[in-house]
Amino acid sequence: MAGLRLGPLLRYVDWDRGESATVWVEADRPCTVEVRCPDGAGGESRTFQIAGHHYALVPVTGLSPGTETPYGIRLDGEQVWPPPDSRFPPSTIRTPNPVTGEGSSASAPDVRVSFGSCRWAAPAHDEADPVGPDALDTLAASLAAGPPGDRPDVLLLLGDQVYADEVSADTRDWLAARRDLREAPGAEVADYEEYTRLYYESWLDPEVRWLLSTVPSCMVFDDHDVIDDWNTSAAWQQEIRATDWWQERILSGLMSYWVHQHLGNLSPAELADDELYATVRAAPDGTEALRKFAAAADADHAFTRWSYRRDFGRTRLLMVDSRAARVLDEHHRAMLDPEETQWLRDQLLDGPGSYDHLLIGTSLPWLLPPLIHDAESWDAALCAGVRGARWARFGEKLRRAADLEHWAAFPDSFGELTRLIADAGTGEGAPATICVLSGDVHHAYVAEPHWPRGGARSPLPAGQPQPSVPDSLVLQLTCSPVHNSVPAYVRFGFRFGWSRAGRALGRALRRHGRLEDPPVGWRRDGGGPWFGNQLMTLDLRGRASRLRLIQARRDGAGDRLETVLDRELTRN
Repeated sequence: MAGLRLGPLLRYVDWDRGESATVWVEADRPCTVEVRCPDGAGGESRTFQIAGHHYALVPVTGLSPGTETPYGIRLDGEQVWPPPDSRFPPSTIRTPNPVTGEGSSASAPDVRVSFGSCRWAAPAHDEADPVGPDALDTLAASLAAGPPGDRPDVLLLLGDQVYADEVSADTRDWLAARRDLREAPGAEVADYEEYTRLYYESWLDPEVRWLLSTVPSCMVFDDHDVIDDWNTSAAWQQEIRATDWWQERILSGLMSYWVHQHLGNLSPAELADDELYATVRAAPDGTEALRKFAAAADADHAFTRWSYRRDFGRTRLLMVDSRAARVLDEHHRAMLDPEETQWLRDQLLDGPGSYDHLLIGTSLPWLLPPLIHDAESWDAALCAGVRGARWARFGEKLRRAADLEHWAAFPDSFGELTRLIADAGTGEGAPATICVLSGDVHHAYVAEPHWPRGGARSPLPAGQPQPSVPDSLVLQLTCSPVHNSVPAYVRFGFRFGWSRAGRALGRALRRHGRLEDPPVGWRRDGGGPWFGNQLMTLDLRGRASRLRLIQARRDGAGDRLETVLDRELTRN
């Protein structure tokens, strides 16, 4: 009899008609996977095979708008979910009432979006947790015990869902039993099978497994899903490609991401048009087809697009790939290649007035603490040769040692994104809010940019027009980690980065790098920075929005969530 190896994960829920969804599972052998609801809604799909593993992404149809419907999983007709001894409420699919009336904010359903990044898998409940309570575990326990209305409508996981380069002690032991860790890549993931171990460790956590079965999720990778500082520079890429282990690592990383994360980001219509998905499903074994795809995607950043768009009523989400789409030529560095930039512009400007809130998900913050922004821009200038070859070599070493690779390290791309945001937020039909959602930096903060009236603070690079002053409220919302460590020196560095002394040091670095001021200024808004295992939640109602930051805390009574920020989002 077939067994359920991983999942179910509720991934896509239709917000246009409120009648369909997709559910992802891994089974332990080839089988037919069915999703069944008591009211007759459901769907089925045959598993496809990748590297000896068997997966299905099941389209669920016949759902009723504005309802919450429990569901179960059958494999070859045998019920396997929910488990008979489950201590959690039934897994459900909650559908919205679709928007009624063209362009009507008042008729749009409310949307609750929770987000965060950077999650080490939590240890077993009987083991000590050296980094404190897991925010996803704690959220799941709270939701399971509370009313269904408290649940997010979607959970955004903004990178580092697994850590291929920083494995747990248990996984290290498992790797050591499989191969000699004295040989590269050592105690890191080497191939597809080892990647599956990371997903089992993370998603078989009982609380997280239930949470992902009942809250739809959207995901995007960051560096640790593959390796720390993935695609930080052309020199880095050249060096790592010369090793004898990297090719298998990058192909396995992209293959496992496509299977476990990317497929579920797509709508049923997008899946129907996806040639690779059709090929993999039709083949007895889709491994080779997926491997060829991954090799092509690694060789050419323009070969595929990992970025995607989701509309939740009158809230638009654009999840942006800020890792694989990079252009690394030192004299033409870009966070996004030209095709990706054009795609982003097209999505931002599609249907002016058709959305009230714009969410841009990018694993890496657009607006950093000012000193760190200036240090990254300065380092990029050094690497480009503004101070000569010796400084360029120093800049490359510093870039890798200090992880100087955010939007600020791609100054032209920073200016382009700034201009795109301003364009999307200007004029008739501008959304009420534009929020850039990010993680990566192991703390949380809110930053509000300010455009001086009359345009940018100083000229943008040649060929880039000056940004307008947006009518929308624009914010950088950064939240990480979900479950990870935050060393004391990191806390000090980020706090100093926001300080007056830090800003002065940043200005000195800009002068040394012969840099103009960035096209916008910004300030931290609402307190912080905050450190700990945490998640942010946006409640979007009509053109109003509310932000909450919750942290997982541990005391004598156990793990709990504590709200450390709760505020309406308004322009200061």
